[in-house]
Amino acid sequence: MEFLSEYGMFLAKAVTIVVAILAVVIVVLASSMKQKADKGELKLTDVTDELKQLEKELKEELFTKKQFKAYEKQLKADDKAAEKDDTSPSKVFVIDFKGSIDAGEVASLREEITAILTVADKDDQVLVNVESGGGMVHGYGLASSQLDRLKQAQIPLTICIDKVAASGGYMMACVADKVYAAPFAIVGSIGVVAQLPNFSRLLKKHDIDYEQHTAGDFKRTLTVFGENTDEGREKFQEELEETHVLFKEFVSKYRPDMDIAKVATGEHWYGQQAIELGLVDAISTSDDVILGLAKEHQVIKIKYQMKKKLADKIAHGASLSVDGVLNRLMERENAVK
Repeated sequence: MEFLSEYGMFLAKAVTIVVAILAVVIVVLASSMKQKADKGELKLTDVTDELKQLEKELKEELFTKKQFKAYEKQLKADDKAAEKDDTSPSKVFVIDFKGSIDAGEVASLREEITAILTVADKDDQVLVNVESGGGMVHGYGLASSQLDRLKQAQIPLTICIDKVAASGGYMMACVADKVYAAPFAIVGSIGVVAQLPNFSRLLKKHDIDYEQHTAGDFKRTLTVFGENTDEGREKFQEELEETHVLFKEFVSKYRPDMDIAKVATGEHWYGQQAIELGLVDAISTSDDVILGLAKEHQVIKIKYQMKKKLADKIAHGASLSVDGVLNRLMERENAVK
């Protein structure tokens, strides 16, 4: 029994030491992984090459052997001619921006645009597929400013709207030199909205006190738990109006020929209506625009992928879920009846 007792004590100490060592190793590895996780990676896809490969595969299936042999012969001749030509074709860089409420995707957008600015020549251009129903002003303001970096560098910018670019999404779209929209894409919503619940009466009903202390008359205008005042409501509305004025001025800066008073009512329109109002320039899907560009340019899709921690993935997933619900509600409201 004494032997077993001593052995048990020894085993407990050994396990404790091993666990302590493992804990140290895990902390070191976690720290190392965190440093790596903060970095992302840039992924490039040659869309032109993919389209050529698709064309080749389809023709191999559809052509006769004689036709396909002639086609391959022509391809080889074109490749030799391209090798002799020292000039490289101009490039079209394609970016996808699917924005959430907080526009957190701007972190990747800024990296993608920075990468393009380091390699783009004067003959190159950028196409951005925007899909967003809008969200936080400061987030989409930054996203729009990132697109403006391309304008400042005099790189032609095209925006394609296949589904929705409303509110903050349109704030981004209006920066472009040319805006395409699918016929039933939702466009516009140049307005500002803010809403919040107030639980002050519920708290009073249950004899719960709530205190809020501020320095400055309007450090807080409206509150969720405190009792709101008419003065606070007026100030809050004033701030919304000021933001709306800034929004309208921003859109007018990039699309000066548009009647801003007519479109800045908070309403949204479908693509075929938006073209009449000057919100977009042409009706087309991003697929057709890219197919057309690929005939004369090398189209390269660029994506900066952030390595996210589990907590970030969960938060991002929740945000996308909320966006999905809001978009479905908007689609249901505007469904064909």
